[in-house]
Amino acid sequence: MMEDLRPALRAENVSRTFTTGAGDVNACTDISIQVHAGELLVVRGKSGSGKTTLLNILGGLDRPTSGGVWIGDQDLTALNDNKLAEVRRGRIGYVFQTFGLIPVLSAAENIEVPLRIRGTDPAERETMVAEMLDLVGLADHAAQRPYELSGGQQQRVGLARALVGEPDILLADEPTGQLDSRTAATMMDLIEELVKAKGIAAVVSTHDPLLVARAHNVVDLHDGRLVEQETRRGRHASDTE
Repeated sequence: MMEDLRPALRAENVSRTFTTGAGDVNACTDISIQVHAGELLVVRGKSGSGKTTLLNILGGLDRPTSGGVWIGDQDLTALNDNKLAEVRRGRIGYVFQTFGLIPVLSAAENIEVPLRIRGTDPAERETMVAEMLDLVGLADHAAQRPYELSGGQQQRVGLARALVGEPDILLADEPTGQLDSRTAATMMDLIEELVKAKGIAAVVSTHDPLLVARAHNVVDLHDGRLVEQETRRGRHASDTE
């Protein structure tokens, strides 16, 4: 069987304009990118360059002013809000810079949230959560609440929650931004391993040069525009790794 060369996620000429009292702000302008299954794409740029806005659009958390976003053959910009919510629940995992954990829930319960929303059978939920806790090295911390965990442990809970539903796409907004260098390196190893092992298409925004070095492809944003695109080691590039 021939390999499917279609990108798992692509954006074409995506722009996003916000209207403010001071006038229009162009957060993203005519950005086109693509990422395939098993690849890690890094979006790099200074604060205010449009990284978070782009990730929100790719993940269906925001809609572009113009342009389109596709997961496989599915055009996200053509979906109504209910259908878009279904896609987010079923096909996209999102890791937030500020962790985004629910304080009153344990690590296991936080990871379980997407499965509850989806209506997954309780016994299956328990198994899937246990597998993810083990995968991110937190099996012994299942009952602890976020305030009882370190920053690195909280971020791993966030990653496990994003991946527990086995999404096609992983989006991570500055996932190592609040971590010390050692913990950040562990987090980067984990993301890289999971992208490869599970065949996930991952888009990560970061300033971290060590994470950039692990990417298959890198795009640079400046004032909402894509100013440079670099292919490092993608499966669909000319390299033969």
